[in-house]
Amino acid sequence: MKSKIIERALAGEFVLIAEIGVNYYDIAKKNGIAPMEAAKLMVKEAKDAGIHAVKFQTYKASTLAAKNSPSYWDTNEEATTSQFELFKKFDSFSFNEYKELAEYCNELDIEFLSTAFDIDSADYLYELMNVYKISSSDLTNLPFVEHQAKKGKSILLSIGASDKDEIDRTLEVIKANNDQPIVLLHCVLEYPTPFEHANLNRIVTLKEKYSDLIIGYSDHTKPDYHVDVVKTAYNLGAVVVEKHFTLDKTLPGNDHYHAMDPDDARKIVEGVEFIRSIRGSYEIKHLESENASRQNARRSLVSNIDIKAGEVITKEMLTFKRPGTGISPTEIDNLIGKTAKTDIQEDTILQYDMFE
Repeated sequence: MKSKIIERALAGEFVLIAEIGVNYYDIAKKNGIAPMEAAKLMVKEAKDAGIHAVKFQTYKASTLAAKNSPSYWDTNEEATTSQFELFKKFDSFSFNEYKELAEYCNELDIEFLSTAFDIDSADYLYELMNVYKISSSDLTNLPFVEHQAKKGKSILLSIGASDKDEIDRTLEVIKANNDQPIVLLHCVLEYPTPFEHANLNRIVTLKEKYSDLIIGYSDHTKPDYHVDVVKTAYNLGAVVVEKHFTLDKTLPGNDHYHAMDPDDARKIVEGVEFIRSIRGSYEIKHLESENASRQNARRSLVSNIDIKAGEVITKEMLTFKRPGTGISPTEIDNLIGKTAKTDIQEDTILQYDMFE
């Protein structure tokens, strides 16, 4: 099967990915429902908001983090100070659950994917999704990158907290094992990312340096009212945008505090569509809708005085007025020196058949 993410991106169409991650556990607890029900509810809300794909996170705490791994997020927002303890709260899903979610996504016609954080997950997710997502945290985990690249599917690669030589080395590994399109996602690995740290101009540099890749943006800023961060990223060249997704931004902890909700997603989709509509074509030519203006707002050569039949036309006999339905002022030198065939009244829009 083909990836809608990749198909849209290659066609230059905007792609919005809702990173549900493991936020459905908190939604389940809040609503008093099972995690699977909450996950499906979030998928449905994402689809209704116009989102093109949903992404989960697949891991087991025991294979992801050592028990003494410290936090790297804002502990005012997420109080857990151990990575292992945080991940342990949200690692109950395995193949069967993700298979059920993938089938549900197919029913709704929204693309399913999940970031794998271990070999087992990467292997069993193969049959469930059409692209692999490699987290910024695994950019230098080259054996794991190679393992996923060998799957032969397109890769979305986040490059948060990385330098150019690290990015290049990882891309070399991917390209040595995979010839499918790559989406390179600008990212700042800071939760949440202060607006002044978004560093969106980097997108322009990525487009220049990696012109053979699809450029995107994985966003960790808190949603701003006008969703200007995402719209700016799109305007600078990010075709694929990934952002955490929740149904309640007020929930404490995990990824709710910097996530978009369905209303934010609608603003993003509508805002980008408006931007796309006003950007138009790169071609330098007039629009068909300007034809009436070209004719009526431009000027023609007009007789400045009464001209008698047989008189030779001089510059002093001419002026230029609207509309542009007569001889263009650009052709004034062609008209000077010609002879009037008939009498021409002052303020007449001049045509070539009046002269010889």
